[in-house]
Amino acid sequence: MERPNFRIGIDVNGVLRDTITKLEQTYQKFLIDKTDGIEENDNFSYEIITPINTPNLKNHFKFKDDEEMFSFLYEEFPMEIFGHAPSREYNTFNDLNQTYLNLRDNLDFIIVSDEIGKSKPATLFFLSKFGCQFEKVKFYSEITKKQMWDEIDVLLTANPNLLLEYPSDKLVIKYSTEYNMNVDSEHSIDKINELDDKLKQLKLC
Repeated sequence: MERPNFRIGIDVNGVLRDTITKLEQTYQKFLIDKTDGIEENDNFSYEIITPINTPNLKNHFKFKDDEEMFSFLYEEFPMEIFGHAPSREYNTFNDLNQTYLNLRDNLDFIIVSDEIGKSKPATLFFLSKFGCQFEKVKFYSEITKKQMWDEIDVLLTANPNLLLEYPSDKLVIKYSTEYNMNVDSEHSIDKINELDDKLKQLKLC
């Protein structure tokens, strides 16, 4: 009996999309620049704390509270941040689509992304804008993360939390970024064009 293809999940944030850079630009434009010179009664000031070397946005972008941060990301500016963000590399999607075309007969590929509310259509816009040829996209949240793992065997991700905590029967590949340098991973790549060879080295196809 022929074995089923391995299912390869490709994470969006940090791997395909440079969300942080676009968030910095949007935060600077709509919060820092627009409030520059305006005195707040509580002496609060918007600020970007660099270097951005952790995945926790609260460590680097000052908001008055969690509600304001949620509103900024997912209600006011989701298209600006998630839809119009640049790709992680100049040739990200050219290389990703080539890997897909090379290996799709032997592997099943799926885009996965941790999204909330309006960031979902914004992410679909991002993927279509760059011409992603994958046939399946899976959105998940902290609540539905198990369902995401149920649909894949291998995950390429930059997310330190996913690199550190994953089911024992799954495999993770680290996409190296400035905010996961201190996370050890048995398997890693620095660029998307290395994924093809990595999957072959792991004898997944």
